[in-house]
Parts: sequence; structure tokens; C-alpha cells
Amino acid sequence: MRRELSEFLDYLRYERNASVHTISSYRGDLSQFIDYIGERGSSFRKVDNVQIRGFLAQLHERRLKKSSTARKLAAVRSFFQFGVRKKWIAENPAKVVATPRQEKRVPSFLSEEEMVHLLDVPSSKKPIDLRDKAILELLYASGIRVSELVGINLEDANLGERLVRVRGKGKKERLIPFGRMAVERLAAYLKVRPGLVQDRVGEKAMFLNYRGRRITPRSVERMVDKYIRRTAVKRKISPHSLRHSFASHLLSRGADLRVIQELLGHESLATTQKYTHLNLGQLIDVYRKSHPRS
Repeated sequence: MRRELSEFLDYLRYERNASVHTISSYRGDLSQFIDYIGERGSSFRKVDNVQIRGFLAQLHERRLKKSSTARKLAAVRSFFQFGVRKKWIAENPAKVVATPRQEKRVPSFLSEEEMVHLLDVPSSKKPIDLRDKAILELLYASGIRVSELVGINLEDANLGERLVRVRGKGKKERLIPFGRMAVERLAAYLKVRPGLVQDRVGEKAMFLNYRGRRITPRSVERMVDKYIRRTAVKRKISPHSLRHSFASHLLSRGADLRVIQELLGHESLATTQKYTHLNLGQLIDVYRKSHPRS
């Protein structure tokens, strides 16, 4: 099955234009499945739905999260669907295997007051602090993913038009607006950015680390964690929480869900609808003020 896997990964890379992260995830998930099948002496053309269910059962026994199990099953489905397309097999054996029911989790996010406090934490005029302040402001102002943020080049940001071009999942580009405060923070950072460049004069990345190289998603995670610990917030907050905060605050102030979907770069409205759970308090308040028998 290794040859089939190699062809499938090439298909994702060159035809589907999948991201490096997506390809890596598929490779890991499918290699685990192939090892399981190989231990049982089966092959790509002999796999049936019973063996796939056995694989899922093993994952359950190992107490893997349902979300991770569902992701692995989705990878297996896509793999065999590719096999059908290539006429290696007649039908997809994973099609009849049910996806594990997912736990519904409300995304972690910050209130507007908590968000304002966080954005004010980096206060010095040092280049790194000005960079951090610009990063925090842009994440909240645009709702972009961390992977999109670290991929921004200097040419992608138009401060005059308040727009930034990002490359999302599947390398799809979209233009995202951002506000006046983000413009001010970015302008302040860009003034000191040359001090971070060092000997890498041709570096195109907008956000740089201490060595003048493009900042990494892991560095952004550590940075957000550092500033969160300086606030009164005690729950776990990640850079993705700023994306959730962006969406929930827009929704609570009356933004249309489809507009938020477009800004976040979600292909499906169902993915965006999870943010409606964040506004239960507002719904209750409107109900009590509006219903004649409340």
C-alpha cells in the first residue's frame, strides 16, 4: 500500500494544491492505517469495511480523541476514493463506515474587555514588543489563522487600504480588511523592522524573529501564552482563541454569519455556525426583553 499512498500524496500536493500541514497529516494517519492492515496480512485491494472498523476500534481502545479518530477515518475514505478514481478498486469500503459522533465544544475566546487588556500588555518600544503588539492586533482585527499570519509578506499588506492578502487552506488567497488600530500598530512595527533584519536584507516576511527570519507558528503560540499569563485570564487561551474572539465579537454586534464565514475563509457555513453557541447570553437577554410572557 506504500506505492498507492505515495501516488495519493502526490495527487494532494500537485492536483489539490494541499498545504504542507495537510499532506503531513494525511501521511501520518494513513501510514498508521497501512501498518494496521499490514500486520493482518491484507492489501489495498482486499481491505473491507470490517477491517476499517477494526482499525477504529483499536484507536478507541487507545483512548484517542473522537475528533482525531474522525480525522483518520476521513483520510482513509479519501485514500480509497482516490483508489476508485484510479480504478485500483471497484468501490470505497470506507463509505459505509460511520464517523464517530463528535463532542460539541464551545471554542475558547476572550471577552471584549479581556481582549482590550491583552492588546495593551506589550507596552515597551523595543522592536520585539512592537512586533508582538502588531501581531496581536492583526490576529484580532482580521481573524486570520496563525499559519496565515506567519505567511504574510511585506507586499501583502496595504496599510492605506487597510487590507491584507493571506493564503489559507489549499493555498487559497483572500483579502481581509483590518481596522485603524491595526494600521497604527503595523506602522509602528514597520519603522523598527529594519533593526531585526540583520544580514537578511532580502527577507520578504512581514514578521521576523530575533535572527531576522520569518517567525514560526510555534513562536506566536509562545508569545500569546506569555502575554496571557500577564493578564487576569486563567483559562487556556491560544492564538486560535483570538480568531474565535474576532468571530464571536462580530456576531454579538450584529454581523451576518455569512460575512463572518467569508472573513474566516470557511468553505462551509456549518463550520462558522459553532460561533452561535458563544452568544447564548445575548439570546437570553433579547428573549427576556422581547417575549410578552418572559
